[in-house]
Amino acid sequence: MLFDRILSASKRVANYIGPTPVFTSGTVDKLTGRNVFFKAENLQKTGSFKIRGALNAIILLKENKVQTNGVVTHSTGNHGSGLACAAQMVGVPCTVVVPHTTASVKIDAIRWYGADVVFCEPTQQSRKETCERVSTEQNLSFVPAYDDYDVMAGQGTIGVEMCEQIPDLDAVLVMTSGGGLIAGIATAIKGIKPNVKVYAVEPEGKDLQRSLESGERMWVGPPRTLDTVADATPTQQVGQLTWPIVRDLVEKQVFTVKDDEIISAMKFTWTRLKLVVEAAGAAPVAAVLSEQMRALDPSLKNVGVVLCGGNVNIDRLPW
Repeated sequence: MLFDRILSASKRVANYIGPTPVFTSGTVDKLTGRNVFFKAENLQKTGSFKIRGALNAIILLKENKVQTNGVVTHSTGNHGSGLACAAQMVGVPCTVVVPHTTASVKIDAIRWYGADVVFCEPTQQSRKETCERVSTEQNLSFVPAYDDYDVMAGQGTIGVEMCEQIPDLDAVLVMTSGGGLIAGIATAIKGIKPNVKVYAVEPEGKDLQRSLESGERMWVGPPRTLDTVADATPTQQVGQLTWPIVRDLVEKQVFTVKDDEIISAMKFTWTRLKLVVEAAGAAPVAAVLSEQMRALDPSLKNVGVVLCGGNVNIDRLPW
């Protein structure tokens, strides 16, 4: 069961990284009429939650004595640097495939943690094919960004921490891209506190709510990259493995946020909460400040908000 994997992952990754803090804001509580708790994954090592899943996956490769020369993935940002840092911690070689159009600040972050960088064309097909080629040629184990149970288990450790840090938690807002983060958190929280409601936050164009309402993956054709200011969450479709978990555990009501709302929330978080978050990390803040939140069941008093990342290119701010 994924829940058991999450509990094991909590012990496993604790040897390398610590829990992230939870912050509150009197201003936000007044604006929302609720008690809001911000889970600061932007303060995690590498500035993102991604290192949790990467660490769990890499440690398990070593525990299971998998015959490999290292790990490989394709990424344009947080997953790449998370895997690179995790590999450096555990002592495993790492290669990250990135499109040649990737911002230099992201490439520098990946290389900072000792990983090799291989460039490809800026398409999903090229990323996948290049990654497969490098994996085969160098005998490297592929670590997916989200559609993998070991990765999901690592991300689920956030949910375990939130249940410990926020005793009377009623609801949680989680930004959703491929679904690894929300699948892990929902599994952990529902396993510990079944009555807590988990809500997905998405950028415009993802259309997750239609799939949740129907109970089926409504996306057709190959995965499309979303045109969103939240560039860390460009994946339109929830993964094949993450989807059944999201379908079964996440509320059908989805918080869809527009680019201008994300930018406003990003500014608000920087200036009022004094926390640097990237656009994807600000999206759940936009959701908690929205009219949709004000209309939510008033009995849901204690609301957790996951600030998923804080990696910002300060030379290219979205305002």
